[in-house]
Amino acid sequence: MSKHAIVHVEISAKDRKESAEFYSKVFGWQMQHIDEMSYTTFGTGDEGEVGGGLNPVTDENPAGTVTVYIGADDIEATLAEIEAHGGKKVMDKMEIPGMGWFAFFQDPTGNTLALYKDMGNQ
Repeated sequence: MSKHAIVHVEISAKDRKESAEFYSKVFGWQMQHIDEMSYTTFGTGDEGEVGGGLNPVTDENPAGTVTVYIGADDIEATLAEIEAHGGKKVMDKMEIPGMGWFAFFQDPTGNTLALYKDMGNQ
């Protein structure tokens, strides 16, 4: 069985640059703004860190949304396992150009999480 570590966390932000400044000043996180994607990534600088991003608030991603991304060697096979055990696929595998692939699912309680496979981890 492959490892399924938490690899990324997204936090919704009404103003990602203001939120980035908050997290940077309070926790010392390093921020990188990716303006063409309306996205900001963060890292804690800790060894073995789980990084993340600040995701824009939308109707589908309201304030208060935190999404946990779980690593998967084979997203389709993991989605099949999720569905076989009472979960539900919410979104098929999609590519993040130059980075990797992701898909959303819900656990049996209805919590929405995501799977992620790094492009360098083929």
